[in-house]
Amino acid sequence: MEILTSQIEKHYYRQDLYEDILNRLKDIGVDINNVNRKDIASVDEFHVRGAEISKELAKKANINNAELLDVGCGIGGPCRMLADEFNCNTTGIDLSKEFIKTAINLSKLVGLDTSTSFLQGDATNLPLKDNSFDVVWTQHVQMNISNKEKFYTEIDRVLRNNGTFIYYDIFKKGNDQVNFPMPWANKTEISFLSPPTEMNTILNNLGYKQLQSSNETENGIIFFEKLLKKIAENGPPKLGLNVLMGTTTKEKITNLLNALKEDKIILQSGFYKK
Repeated sequence: MEILTSQIEKHYYRQDLYEDILNRLKDIGVDINNVNRKDIASVDEFHVRGAEISKELAKKANINNAELLDVGCGIGGPCRMLADEFNCNTTGIDLSKEFIKTAINLSKLVGLDTSTSFLQGDATNLPLKDNSFDVVWTQHVQMNISNKEKFYTEIDRVLRNNGTFIYYDIFKKGNDQVNFPMPWANKTEISFLSPPTEMNTILNNLGYKQLQSSNETENGIIFFEKLLKKIAENGPPKLGLNVLMGTTTKEKITNLLNALKEDKIILQSGFYKK
């Protein structure tokens, strides 16, 4: 397990990530002493459709003023958005030490460090107290987690009674294998795609009631087609998800888009009530 954890953290590691983002902001003419969330929006949310889908989910679930945990928070974009626009008090946890360091520094940079907090840790062994949150939220995380039952059981442990679990994730559809690299894995050893029925079974067994489920695949396809067109016309952006995915960004996006179009995987969002 320690070897697997190390491999996953290595996959996401980008040396001096915060400093790289600062330098890129300077390159595009942003005053480093006056940075707002809009300035870092293009790199802030490491999932399909970025902040757009996060805002949609938050509005649908009506999570204003919630005590919220983001499991697999990346560099903290959703936590900052939810704190800023929905008045949530947010906590983010991620396996990547570099992501957490960057999340903390970016929140300070845009003046949201009092309503966001971040800690490094394992999603299957959350270093948090029982019944601590009104909402637990996760986006594009479980693909790297082999023990799905432990993952969702830990979410259940820290979520308060009558709390809401919100997910936006990539799931397996059928038995065809996807091509690597993908944004979450360069090789099969750290990829654990499963069908949404597995998640649903685990949550049902924990006593959850599904409130909503939405197929987000078509919106994801449109998003990636537009993104690849922009890359083809203008090259990689100065500040975008390429900062997090590195030199294989275009290949990863292309593989993910093809897998969505070929029905090998699906994008799905939804809410459960505890």
